[in-house]
Amino acid sequence: MTRISCFLVAICLIAGLASYGGRQPYTLAITGTGGGSIINPGEGIFTRYEGQTVALVAGIKLGYRFVNWTGDVGTIANVNDAKTTIVVNGDYSITANFEKINAMVVAGYANTVGLRSDGSVVAKGADTNEHVHYGNNNVVDWTGIIQVAAGNDHTVGLKSDGTVTAVGSDRVGQCDVAGWANVIQVTAGSLHTVGLKADGTVVAAGVNAGGDCDVDNWTNIIQVAAGGTHTVGLKADGTVVAAGINDYGQCDVGDWTDIVQVATGPYHTVGLKSDGTVVATGENDYGQCNVRGWTNIVQVSAGGRHTVGLEPDGTVVAVGTNWAGQCDVGDWSNIIQVAAGGYHTVGLRSDGSVVAVGWNDFMQCAMVSRWMLIR
Repeated sequence: MTRISCFLVAICLIAGLASYGGRQPYTLAITGTGGGSIINPGEGIFTRYEGQTVALVAGIKLGYRFVNWTGDVGTIANVNDAKTTIVVNGDYSITANFEKINAMVVAGYANTVGLRSDGSVVAKGADTNEHVHYGNNNVVDWTGIIQVAAGNDHTVGLKSDGTVTAVGSDRVGQCDVAGWANVIQVTAGSLHTVGLKADGTVVAAGVNAGGDCDVDNWTNIIQVAAGGTHTVGLKADGTVVAAGINDYGQCDVGDWTDIVQVATGPYHTVGLKSDGTVVATGENDYGQCNVRGWTNIVQVSAGGRHTVGLEPDGTVVAVGTNWAGQCDVGDWSNIIQVAAGGYHTVGLRSDGSVVAVGWNDFMQCAMVSRWMLIR
């Protein structure tokens, strides 16, 4: 290297240090385990300067929760917080750790159901209709459950062995699931129940007046969602199929692509795309389909007349009718899963606690604040 080249390199190094007050540059290596991502500053190796404070933000994937930061964590403000800071005083390597959870919440028309991580189930809210006791909250003796779903007046549980159980109103056969086997996911509509089998086919029980149970010929399905009088299936290639009544356009999903999750309200359908944006079709009288501006969403849920989205940093967004406060989720944090009911919204926090807002006439919101679903 010539003297001139060496001189120029030295000048550049001096200038670089001068721009940071002469501080020493260090490397900050950040990785994440499966189940999440590093939103800020990203995953990789970064150059930062001595004494510089760096914001750390870890984002969760659906079905996981943030655990902690490990590695060179001596200057991290809070190793147990997904949103924290680190002060760079050397070459550091840190990892964001996530773990899969089995706990979840679902919201029916007027009740809330919680699945504990040990496979037991709790439920609060209405289990009567016009003085008829349906018993859709009679889940206290359920065990070995890995997923739950709630309809208008019935509750469905998927067992670890692939069989299904259901309680509540069965006046149109929506609880006739005793013979189901090899099921990997369940969903409950207003008056029907749908199950996804391990081979990608679908079964359904309940009212079929509008063809909402006409799913026998579906194949290559990876997720199902049941609405008021329609059923939606997400195919392995990211396209979507639908069956049932289409009076509001809730079944107009034939041109959807790159979808990774679907959700259904009584009269609208929501799709989460692989890039984190959201699409919706169907009734929009209350703005429940106004999701075009949403970005970085990791889960969606559709309620009676509202739609809820979970962001990777644990915050929540919502659109639609808010007459009961069901969209008042702007101050929620550390949420790992959301569920939209008839006129209420429920969120599961990373520590296993539950929050809820909205219609509370049957204590479907107030009582769930006592739950601890992750044990």
